[in-house]
Amino acid sequence: MATMKAIRIHQFGGPEQLELETIERPVADVGEMLVRVEAAGVNPVDGKTREGKFPPIPAGKLPITPGRDIYGEVVASCDAANGFEIGDKLYAMLDLFHGGYAEYAVVSSAEAARPPERLSPTEAAAVPLAALTAWQGLFIHGELKAGQTVLIHGGSGGVGHFAVQFAHAKGARVTTTVSGADVDFALSLGAERAIDYQNEKFEGTGPYDLVLDLVGGETQARSWSVLKPGGALISTLTEPSPERAAELRARARRYMTEPSGSQLAEIADLIDDGKVIVAVDTIFELRQARRAQEYQETGHPRGKIVLQIGE
Repeated sequence: MATMKAIRIHQFGGPEQLELETIERPVADVGEMLVRVEAAGVNPVDGKTREGKFPPIPAGKLPITPGRDIYGEVVASCDAANGFEIGDKLYAMLDLFHGGYAEYAVVSSAEAARPPERLSPTEAAAVPLAALTAWQGLFIHGELKAGQTVLIHGGSGGVGHFAVQFAHAKGARVTTTVSGADVDFALSLGAERAIDYQNEKFEGTGPYDLVLDLVGGETQARSWSVLKPGGALISTLTEPSPERAAELRARARRYMTEPSGSQLAEIADLIDDGKVIVAVDTIFELRQARRAQEYQETGHPRGKIVLQIGE
């Protein structure tokens, strides 16, 4: 029996529930590939999954391996028509039950794309979930167009730093809220204006065609005052008020990120064209997964946290 090292959760709770174990190596099924994982992204949703909060996982499905995005090498394939061969590199956002905190992972062909050539393995692993969240919020749900204005709350984090760059690269005018220490960083990404939320209010700016809310709470509630009538308020966290949306004839929704190899291919082109950089805050080893999630939850990282796996 072929085995591998993997992080698993046997019961919901804090970072102490993350256990490094030796388990059976998975096997690819029809339409899938087995990938030797070289690096895996760490995201806020990993902690919520570990706590049993979101996405909701029945306790009967435990144990699971967390981790939604990876970079690695194809070592076996059950899909001859997908364009990948043994030895090819890829990056992907995984579904909920094929975790990336492991030496090997099963990847659906539809989830994967060839990674940006200019990135290291750890940089590439930082991209999929955060970048797809930004992409889908801006362009799929937010329907942002060139020449429009967008306010991005939380523009220096994992999702936010991609959102600022994507919006700028597509010709939108970007304002973002960040901490005072991240103002210059946000401006370097392409924001026209970076508001220090600790010392300034965003009220009085705009109005905006789109507000992308990566913060939630009272920040979302205050955002209605700067949204154009007929605009959109799109959130990754909480459902925006339908009553306020009706008053402004606005589109308002909370969304969940979906895996998409085709969108990752577009994102890879932007990165290789030099229009988007990838900010990696800290790299941990697989055995340090607890520390990585603790830092994600308490350390306010700039950009992404990544697990380096193997050599």
